Parts: sequence; structure tokens; C-alpha cells
Amino acid sequence: MKFAVIVEYSPDDPKAPLVRPAHREYLTQLRANGNLVISGPFTEGGGALIVMEADSKEQVAALMAADPFVKEGVFKSWVVRPWNPIFVNRGLLPE
Repeated sequence: MKFAVIVEYSPDDPKAPLVRPAHREYLTQLRANGNLVISGPFTEGGGALIVMEADSKEQVAALMAADPFVKEGVFKSWVVRPWNPIFVNRGLLPE
């Protein structure tokens, strides 16, 4: 099942650039494990969208809790919403 995680954080947080390499490595592992569908920051300031594949909201919460951005307090809050994608244009997605 897909879950959309809408994250809030400050792009000006001085910890963000220091923790970003570990955060991206973690996301790379999630992608390799089949849990990360797509992710990226919003372009108009703080926040991000992370789409996960998981069995439950609890599993998503556990995956989020292990993210270095969560552990180091960069991510201030997030909401997990079950998501049912109907249409996908794969040609418009990054690789």
C-alpha cells in the first residue's frame, strides 16, 4: 500500500546541510529495499513529499523514525496519509 508523507521543516535549519548526506543515503536504502517510491523537497520553502510503500501507517512511522532528518530534529512534523495512485506518467518522473 502507498502512503504519502507530507513533511514540514525549515530550509534554514543549520543542521539540514550537515545531516542531508546521511538522510539521502537512508532514502537510497529505502528505495533499494522497495519502501521509497518517490521523494523530494517542495520548491517554495520548507517541507517535502515522501511516498512510501508499506504494509501499514505503523511501518511508515517506524521508517520515518529511523531517518537521520528525524533523529537530528530537522523534520519538525509530518502527516502520513494512505494514498491510492490512479494515473502515473512515468515519463515525467526523474530516474
